[in-house]
This record gives sequence, C-alpha cells and structure tokens, in this order.
Amino acid sequence: MAMPLLLLSVFLLLSSASANKYNVGDEKGWNPGVNYTLWVNKHRPFHVGDWLVFYYQSGMADIVQVDETAYDKCDASHPISNYSKGRSYAFELNQTKRYYFICSFGYCYQGMKVSVLAHPLPPPSPPPSADHSAARRTRILSSSIAGFAMAAILRFLF
Repeated sequence: MAMPLLLLSVFLLLSSASANKYNVGDEKGWNPGVNYTLWVNKHRPFHVGDWLVFYYQSGMADIVQVDETAYDKCDASHPISNYSKGRSYAFELNQTKRYYFICSFGYCYQGMKVSVLAHPLPPPSPPPSADHSAARRTRILSSSIAGFAMAAILRFLF
C-alpha cells in the first residue's frame, strides 16, 4: 500500500511543477547562423527549474558553459562545464543567475553563443475571489483529475 501512495505523491509533485523546457534555437537547434539573442528575447523570462535543451550535430558542435568574460571573448579554455557526446544536451537552470554557453568549435565568433538569465519562480496566483462557484468547479475538476490519475496508477500496479 505504501508504493501506490509514494507514486501518487510523486505524480502530484511533478504535475504541480511549473518548469518549462526550451529547445535552444527552436527548430534550428544549436547551429551556426542562428540569432540566439532573438531566441532569448522570444522566450524570456526564464525561471529556476526551467530546462534548456540543445540539439546539435554530433562531432560538429559542443556546449560549453563559461563565465561572462569567457563568453565575451569566445574563450573555452576554462569551462565551468562542457558537453559534446550524443546529439542533445539538457541543462537545468537551477539557480537565480545569468548562465553563459558557447560553442568551442569556432562558431562562437559567428554568434553561436547564448546567455540566459534565470529568475526566481514567481509566486502562485491567488484564486479569484469574486466568483466562488467557479473556484468550486475548479476544485471539483482538479479532484476528479487527481482521482482518475490515482485510479490509473493503482490499476497499473495491481
């Protein structure tokens, strides 16, 4: 009986999270010739808990996290972290700060770099107070969805 409760708790925690996933460069991915400043402006604000996903061609690019000075100079000689395996890399914005990423394959000088500011999570919106019947309907709907989810988990387990 403890296992279903644990799974339900995990489900509820995951469903209440407000993290977003952003594909860096959208459909163009992490490639030369993409204006990443425009991409950031299109998707901001970014928040702690959001994910940046870099899609690139294996052997043609990498993702190097650097500090601001290295970002400005396209210098990957002292990386904070780097990744070049596979064809994608997911990075969680786990602190409120500015993050800097470059490509060390020479494309940084052509603009293949991105800087993202992660903001703290905004506080939850207060429930509307004018229409109590709408709030009640929302609670009933939320309870129904949670009930269906719990039933599905229990059916899966048993």
